[in-house]
Amino acid sequence: MQSVAAYGELRLITEIKRWLGNVSPKTPFGIGDDCAVIPPTKRHQLVTTDPVIYGQHFDDTVRPQDVGAKLLKRNLSDIAAMGGRPVAAVISLALAPETDIAWLKKFYLGLAATARAHHVRIVGGDITQGPAGFIGAFLTLHGESTGKRVITRTGASAGDHIYVTGNLGGSLAGHHYNFAPRLAEGRWLAGRSEVRAMMDVSDGIAKDLDSLTTRGLKASLNAATIPVSRAAQLLAKKTQRTALEHALCDGEDFELLIVVRQRADISRFERAWKKRFPRVPLSRIGHFVSGKKLLTGALNLSAYRGYEHLR
Repeated sequence: MQSVAAYGELRLITEIKRWLGNVSPKTPFGIGDDCAVIPPTKRHQLVTTDPVIYGQHFDDTVRPQDVGAKLLKRNLSDIAAMGGRPVAAVISLALAPETDIAWLKKFYLGLAATARAHHVRIVGGDITQGPAGFIGAFLTLHGESTGKRVITRTGASAGDHIYVTGNLGGSLAGHHYNFAPRLAEGRWLAGRSEVRAMMDVSDGIAKDLDSLTTRGLKASLNAATIPVSRAAQLLAKKTQRTALEHALCDGEDFELLIVVRQRADISRFERAWKKRFPRVPLSRIGHFVSGKKLLTGALNLSAYRGYEHLR
């Protein structure tokens, strides 16, 4: 009697509206119409989408409220990587008929709390029946630019510096859902003329760096400057892999990977960062070089592999 099948679609939608509270505005600006209406703005519009799926992005060890929070936060991280501000989201659910109502309520309460903290409105979505044992939640997040420019992944040149925020690796110890999207940091970086390109780290920098690397360039990284997390160090003792490998490959770090112009005053840039974000580490981990050969002592990234879907 406490499954979604016992409630049915219409009652479940009514309950979802109640669980979301003031995060979900009234129709037509929220749940209840064929489409939600998002007021127009003169800024660049940003759209991203990411799911959480049982057995892939979470399991029974993760509290349902943390699953709901993760769903929104992994999308917020994409908005942060463009230097944007989140606005509104729609969420679609594919649920096995036996999905527990109490679990789903806590999921939505976690989602609502995160949305409230980041001023995001949940404005619509859809519910469909999934196969036995399946829980999937799919969120599309709309955002907008906060200034004149939107930071993309393109534009790196030879000599440009590579930075990363925070610490890397060992995300399965809890960081994969218990993290803070770098929204304020992304907005600040988008306003800095030194910054040429940026992305968030979701699949491990061993893979994600490829998306920032212009054809004809290579990323030359110094192993000693990679900010390895304590969780990666502890995990390495159990897996017989190095902590550095975990830092490069684990993924779901949700930190920012940043390209800074070669001619920038990096000392001034780093001082400005430390003044603005004193609690968030910023590490210069290398630079881009032209040609096919790496510099002596540089990490051979081809020996590492980040997370790749469908492999």
